[in-house]
Amino acid sequence: MTLESLLSQKRVGILKKWLNLMFESYPPETSRFLKREKDRFDNPVAYEFRQGIEGIYEALLSGMDTDRLFPFLDQVIRIRAVQDISPSQAIAFVFLLKKVIRDELEKEAWGNGVAEDLLELESRIDGLALLSFDVYMKRREIFYQLRVDEVKRRVGALLRRTGLIAELEEGPNLKEKKH
Repeated sequence: MTLESLLSQKRVGILKKWLNLMFESYPPETSRFLKREKDRFDNPVAYEFRQGIEGIYEALLSGMDTDRLFPFLDQVIRIRAVQDISPSQAIAFVFLLKKVIRDELEKEAWGNGVAEDLLELESRIDGLALLSFDVYMKRREIFYQLRVDEVKRRVGALLRRTGLIAELEEGPNLKEKKH
């Protein structure tokens, strides 16, 4: 039996355990809510995580096509990038997949001679983690740019309300003044 067939056969169990490990990385109350609430509208975070990891898993098994992986990684990481967690915590979910696969395939992998393929898959998961960090950084850049833009908008509105912008615009042109 090949590694791909083992991973396809155990897909549902692997995805369920992976998602549960992701949920357990949150505080207990949040974790319970994420696990309990199945409706996509009552629990959009769990829904996005579920959809994202399913896509990541399928893309990983089909050869790590970056163009195919990126949207699924982004689906998970865009949520984690705005949470109050460190970058390592935000992308740690990728490494959880290694643990789940090892646990699920422990006996089958070594008994069926697919250990070498499993090591190659783990290398792809490591590459996935590096790509995840790139996605995380891109999301953080967007997040901080939105915050900067909001501060600029608020300061501009405040200056207009207080009349300071009008004073500055009507005042002498500082560039023309040279002494």
